Amino acid sequence: MATTLDSLPFDNVAVKALPVDPEERNFVRPAVPNACFSKVAPAPVRDPKIVAISQDAMDLLGLSSCEVNRPDAAEYLSGNKLFPGASPHAHCYCGHQFGSFSGQLGDGAAMYLGEVVNERGERWEMQFKGAGPTPYSRRGDGRKVLRSSIREFLCSEAMHYLGIPTTRAASMVTSDTLVQRDLFYTGDVINERATIVLRIAPTFLRFGSFEIFKGTDPTTGRRGPSEGNVDLLKKMLHYSLSTFFPEAAAAAAGPGGLPAGTLMMYEDVVKRTAELAAAWQCVGFTHGVLNTDNMSLLGLTIDYGPYGFMEHFDRDYVPNGSDGTGRYRYQDQPEICKWNLGKFLEALLPVLPRDAAETTLDTYDDIYERAYASRMRAKLGLTTAEPGDAALFASLFDAMAATAADFTGTFRALIDFAAGPRDSAAITSSAAALASICATPEVLARSIARAQRIGRPGAPPDRLRALWALVQSNPEAVAAQFGASPAALVAELEGEMRKLEAAEAAAARGARLQGMSAEAKAAEDREEWAKWLNAYAARLSSGAGADTEGMRRANPAHVLRNWRAQEAIKAAEGGDFAPVRAELRRLSTPFQGGGEGAAELGAFKPPDWAADLICTCSS
Repeated sequence: MATTLDSLPFDNVAVKALPVDPEERNFVRPAVPNACFSKVAPAPVRDPKIVAISQDAMDLLGLSSCEVNRPDAAEYLSGNKLFPGASPHAHCYCGHQFGSFSGQLGDGAAMYLGEVVNERGERWEMQFKGAGPTPYSRRGDGRKVLRSSIREFLCSEAMHYLGIPTTRAASMVTSDTLVQRDLFYTGDVINERATIVLRIAPTFLRFGSFEIFKGTDPTTGRRGPSEGNVDLLKKMLHYSLSTFFPEAAAAAAGPGGLPAGTLMMYEDVVKRTAELAAAWQCVGFTHGVLNTDNMSLLGLTIDYGPYGFMEHFDRDYVPNGSDGTGRYRYQDQPEICKWNLGKFLEALLPVLPRDAAETTLDTYDDIYERAYASRMRAKLGLTTAEPGDAALFASLFDAMAATAADFTGTFRALIDFAAGPRDSAAITSSAAALASICATPEVLARSIARAQRIGRPGAPPDRLRALWALVQSNPEAVAAQFGASPAALVAELEGEMRKLEAAEAAAARGARLQGMSAEAKAAEDREEWAKWLNAYAARLSSGAGADTEGMRRANPAHVLRNWRAQEAIKAAEGGDFAPVRAELRRLSTPFQGGGEGAAELGAFKPPDWAADLICTCSS
């Protein structure tokens, strides 16, 4: 019997196995103790209309194209009509945000609908994002707007097609219900359309789900709402092991008990997270908000906010206009993921054996390096491993940074070089091709100015240096003047000093670009690329040649560029959803090239205004 919107086979194991808050009224509460979920209900919207459907994602639920395009589909996919069998709840979790423990967070704009088991026996949790307020909405309204929903929807599916573990987005519905947003936190409030995304994943449990048991944090003074409730922690672990980690569940049933099973689960989470970070780095993806509440228990990319796929290469790339310290910049993502795993370890310590867990965490770097090297060899067509490969990879990114080369375009251009004769003429030709996809001085200067706006220090340089010197000599006295703890003050000033260092480096690079012509930069770029291509050609000659077919499978021609997303957003805000749907189709075949040689490379050149784009956490 075909599955319909009225007959989804819900079983809702999560809310049966884990405790639900006995308070059934839906109002904001600073602490929801001893519960994993709170009952909620979607708030209706006016005149819902479907913006886009991912049929591939809908297929996971067993819903056909005819079914999701029936006349009342938008009513179901907006929450105006509740799926029969659904059981809407909001999940309680905590998190370390930008390095500090924030206490209770929870699903402020998301709602668990239930779990569906499809004909293949796969379990998929359905979740609305933007369907209205919950007890965890804090100062928010529980809504999401069209622009942020388009970015979430498209990137969820783009990552899936790239082969990177991710939550999925099945549908996006907008409405005539208006909400107010301050996009850049400047006081300029605008009205935007309330929009709902249907997300699906095996689970939306995250590291922060297990931080609800944390005691009072010495720096922030905040604590989890279920502080010290070890019995509930054990219940969550038994549920997680039995549902998502069957081998760990078997270990928990053996002589080692729950600690053994939890350790095995932690080993799996460390491995999945390290491999996920390597996958991100190899496509130039920067998440933007790698808090512990945005780290999936299953190693999935989760919660797409102010992310970015890099255009011209910059190790310090920060897509999030709210990340002034650059904590979550591109180059630091792998280490941040490891730091988050450390916080996850701490959350599990009432059950997890510390020494064994810390030994497991120490394996992260090796797992990451192996996964990264494997992906990079595939991207460069290398069929064997050699000791100098890490240096070759590093020198490639040095060249990309020096020339501000387009991340995605660089690897596509290298396919043509690897497939050819790789002689001096080919090196000259390929160096010119690579130089053609490097940022011009004007575009690079605008990009530097963008980074300076995001990372502007909060005080004049001389004052910051003076404060920093005082803190080095007598942190307690300085902290007392500011009414802060020494640790908190030092952490804040360290962030400000990093911002100052980055701002001064950016200013120096910007000064060098002043007066430089596009032709002069292109000549420098060709020279830089010729040097690296010589080293690459030598490496290919030392092995078994290049696996160019493998390179085509490892190097996408299409990623979700911020400027393309912005064009789709602008059209959708004007009532035209066709560009969103077209972008979804384009992203569904990321490795299918857009032409040959120069024709394909030309598609990698962004419009000049793209260098000015800034995304924030406003959604």
